[in-house]
Amino acid sequence: MAFPKIEEVRNLTDSEIVEEIMAAKRKLFELRLEKATGRLEKPHQFKHTRHRLAQLLTVEHERKLAQESTKSESNTQTPTTEETKTSSEEEQE
Repeated sequence: MAFPKIEEVRNLTDSEIVEEIMAAKRKLFELRLEKATGRLEKPHQFKHTRHRLAQLLTVEHERKLAQESTKSESNTQTPTTEETKTSSEEEQE
């Protein structure tokens, strides 16, 4: 079974990513439980689930960074005409 592609994750919405993260964490818990009780039949699922979780967390983090950078860019824009008038009026006094 091949690893899931990260492009599949990039096409998900933010809420779907959060749901998928919770599902992957739940799946890892269930796999650990099966391993402890000796019922684990497919040990490779650990690797696949951890890989999927890493992809989900990576995309979630990338989106948060993108949002923060757009916020900081909007805060560092050139002053508006009102701000320019106010600062020039202060200089005259």
